[in-house]
Amino acid sequence: MTNTPQSAVLAAALLTVSFASGASGLETTAVVTRSGACDASGAVAVGPGTFVVASDEDNVLRVYGPTDAPPQPGAPNVSAFLGLKPGGPEADLEGATRIGDVIYWITSHGADGKGRPRPSGRRLFATQVAVVDGRAQFTPVGTPYEMLVQDFIADPGLEPFGLKAAAKRAPKTPNALNIEGLTATPEGGLLIGFRNPIPQGKALVVPLLNPKDVVMGSAKAKLGAPILLSLAGLGIRSIEYSAGRGEYLIVAGPDGVIGPFHLYRWTGSKGDTPVEVPGVSFAGLQPEALIVYPDNANTIEILSDDGTRDIHGVACKDLPVDQRVFRSVRVSL
Repeated sequence: MTNTPQSAVLAAALLTVSFASGASGLETTAVVTRSGACDASGAVAVGPGTFVVASDEDNVLRVYGPTDAPPQPGAPNVSAFLGLKPGGPEADLEGATRIGDVIYWITSHGADGKGRPRPSGRRLFATQVAVVDGRAQFTPVGTPYEMLVQDFIADPGLEPFGLKAAAKRAPKTPNALNIEGLTATPEGGLLIGFRNPIPQGKALVVPLLNPKDVVMGSAKAKLGAPILLSLAGLGIRSIEYSAGRGEYLIVAGPDGVIGPFHLYRWTGSKGDTPVEVPGVSFAGLQPEALIVYPDNANTIEILSDDGTRDIHGVACKDLPVDQRVFRSVRVSL
């Protein structure tokens, strides 16, 4: 993909990410600031060094090239496809992953901040991506699926996790329902990663075995056996499978707003415990999206949700749209 003429406008962040040298072999580029939104959440690669990202504060899909500070032109608003009014309630987009030329997106599926029902935040949907004249274009696929919470509640294997009650709690309180991770599997299914709840101090992952049928409206969700991962008492903020490395990479963080963030590697086997990647410190960042680039298996990009970041005394998401920014960093493993 081509870059915008403003691609040279890259700003180093005031806060940095520390990657220890030595045995870990980690290297990182400078933390850079990208404009157009604060709350970077779900994101996925759409070209070499190029990604599309959703914000949990609107329903717009923004594309950034390797050195783009502003988003590329023509960012689509998917509100109409999701059955929502433009400028109305946001869907709370949180996770994204890609199978072939289809990108699957998932919302938080939680209640609002007061524990009240929030129907707009219950969507699993798909878009087809194509590169035309060097630009990514997105076409809606099928129909947004709105019954995932009901499927969770009805599944006997998920009954021990109390998701019916969890869905009625404010999403950042203990034992609430809050989805933030989504990844494709080598078999063509999806893994849904929960930020909350964290049952028995372990992160909850639920396999979705038939995503294509679900978004095409031909079947209800078929769920696999749940998986519990030991992530030092943290939930999943982002998860993505790296075909080139043959493993999953996981950003883990707290169920609430305060707590540490760590990067993990996982084989994908239920019997294997994820291993923390050494030497990584996310000091000053709120990592919410992890991008794997298929053309470079050893490089990942991590985006920070900077909605509450203080910028000259104002929370980023309260700034005028043209002043909103988020940060990203590329890491070579």
